[in-house]
Amino acid sequence: MAFRFSLATVLLFRQSVEKREELALQKILMEMARTRKEIQEITTAIAAAHAARNQAMLNPLPASHVQDMLSDTDAAAERKKKLIESLAVLEREHQAQTRKYQAAHRDRQMLSDMQSRQREAYDQERARATQKFLDDIFAARLHRS
Repeated sequence: MAFRFSLATVLLFRQSVEKREELALQKILMEMARTRKEIQEITTAIAAAHAARNQAMLNPLPASHVQDMLSDTDAAAERKKKLIESLAVLEREHQAQTRKYQAAHRDRQMLSDMQSRQREAYDQERARATQKFLDDIFAARLHRS
């Protein structure tokens, strides 16, 4: 008789829930990394725009050109501000998703541990039964002789 874990379907369900929560957590982490990278790129672009503007101010140029440069810098700064706000939202989502994943992992781990303990008990019982069977055979042979 093979080992059969009575809660195998529940364990499979818990494993799928854990995997789903883990994937959601990874998605949030990837979005956070993308947002951080974009913030860094915008920061670099703003610094380059400031340097270009300062360099351009050394030469005579039309006011409209300076106004365009300032407008571009302001737009980049606004975009950076929005990205920082969205990063804060992502941080909160990350914390919430981490808690969900940890709960799903804990639930799955509990069933996995239970399965392991039942498997060990089953294996021990099978080993005892096999040894008893061998002992009975040996005793029967000994009585026949």
